Amino acid sequence: MKKWLIPVIIIALLIFGGYSWVKGFYNNTIQLNENVSESWGNVQTAYQRRSDLIGNLVKTVQGAADYEKETLTQVIEARAKATSVNIDPSNITPEQLAQFNQVQGGLSGALKSLLVTVERYPDLKANQNFLKLQDELTSTENQILTARTRYNEAIKPFNNQVKTFPNNILAGFFNFDGKPYFDAEAGAENAPDVEFDFGNNDKE
Repeated sequence: MKKWLIPVIIIALLIFGGYSWVKGFYNNTIQLNENVSESWGNVQTAYQRRSDLIGNLVKTVQGAADYEKETLTQVIEARAKATSVNIDPSNITPEQLAQFNQVQGGLSGALKSLLVTVERYPDLKANQNFLKLQDELTSTENQILTARTRYNEAIKPFNNQVKTFPNNILAGFFNFDGKPYFDAEAGAENAPDVEFDFGNNDKE
């Protein structure tokens, strides 16, 4: 074998090895990013379902009682703020996620206030449509918690992929940035307390 072939072969092997590494990194990162996007879509779907249920709940409350307008207004305004925040999961930032978490937390607080004041209205507590919405809201809160957890689970392998050396070199070249975890606000892990004491109805 001619001596000049040896360095050519070595260079060719290095080029092929480098190409395989870059290709493997890029394709794997894309797949992990798609998993993150899918998980975020499930988070948004769960929150959208809650928003729809709250809208129906507000209509039911308005139609069943001369309800506190201030309480309803707070829920309506909080719901509008929550639905106005849209996030692109491919470019999500800690600031965007914090804003999303804040407005959703505001809606949770307004909803809790709404449900607490229902105790003053025995007719509303016996409304079958309201009771159905109550059950669906409780179920949806659990779905939200599950979706948030699975989103964080999808984030971890992606961040490990783009932040560890030497992958972080290629990540910078391809503009793959680490993504923030979904940190729930204090108390956000608890579904709203929507259980009512129906034994008090006879006293009212």
